[in-house]
Amino acid sequence: MEYRHLGRSGLKVSRLCLGTMNFGPHATEPDSFAMMDRALELGINFFDTADVYGWKLGEGWTEQIIGRWFAQGGGRREKVVLATKVYGRMGDWPNQSRLSAVHIKRACEESLHRLRTDCIDVYQMHHVDRETPWEEVWQAMEQLVREGKVVYVGSSNFAGWQLAQAQETARNRRFLGLVSEQSLYNLTERMIELEVIPACENYGIGLIPWSPLGRGLLAGVLQSADKGRRADAELKQEVAKSRLKLEAYETLCEQMGEQPADVALAWLLHQPAVTSPIVGPRTMEQLDGAMRALSLSLDSDILKQLDELFPGPGGAAPEAYAW
Repeated sequence: MEYRHLGRSGLKVSRLCLGTMNFGPHATEPDSFAMMDRALELGINFFDTADVYGWKLGEGWTEQIIGRWFAQGGGRREKVVLATKVYGRMGDWPNQSRLSAVHIKRACEESLHRLRTDCIDVYQMHHVDRETPWEEVWQAMEQLVREGKVVYVGSSNFAGWQLAQAQETARNRRFLGLVSEQSLYNLTERMIELEVIPACENYGIGLIPWSPLGRGLLAGVLQSADKGRRADAELKQEVAKSRLKLEAYETLCEQMGEQPADVALAWLLHQPAVTSPIVGPRTMEQLDGAMRALSLSLDSDILKQLDELFPGPGGAAPEAYAW
């Protein structure tokens, strides 16, 4: 396994990040335990979760599963760089969501309890909160860092200007600020190349792509025997809209002798700004299969063909759209 620094920090994380969103709703607790054990065997040390995962209001189902796995001991917690998130609704009362200082403090305490740990390595804002000033957000995060409950802070789903605003406010407070940003990024979704990626590169923020397979579009969906995904009405609409591109993509992968999912993941790993794409397995087979991308080298001709099939916005802004 190869490891990279998370942004400009000294923290090293594996080139693949284990996403746990399926733990609970789509993978049983024993299967989730087995996948986390397997991830460590494979050298994956970066685990990502969120307080809302499990999708049972206020329960933190997935965090509880991870906490019970940690409680087995065996150095599990010590080996893992643990990332979780705050923002989502955890109750019906006004201050049980978003990024007020009150919610950040309470949500952190509750996540620590569910995860059965005394510290969150990377505490990520799951979304930007336009109603809370950065001074308040950073004050809350700084307090958690001082108390030793959080080590690093990250973001998710931020625009480029919001990353800049966050970092400049943190700099004025002499605080490290963000070390990571989770963004939607894959061959079919390349909007962040306009401004998010340049902001990440400029500020030393590690990029952690989520949905690397485009919700299954890039996983060989035309030949997939996965009835669950094929029955997804929204996905079927996307397939119908992009069928010609997908046919060309899957043909190219077949000519390469590679699985479409592996090529899509390898493409992300070839992007200089990317630190660690999130893979969210539902089965052990999916977790093991993702490892192929780490050794899959895409030459310049293949990368060019992929760009032609799935063109991005044209590069960074404003050059992408202005003279």
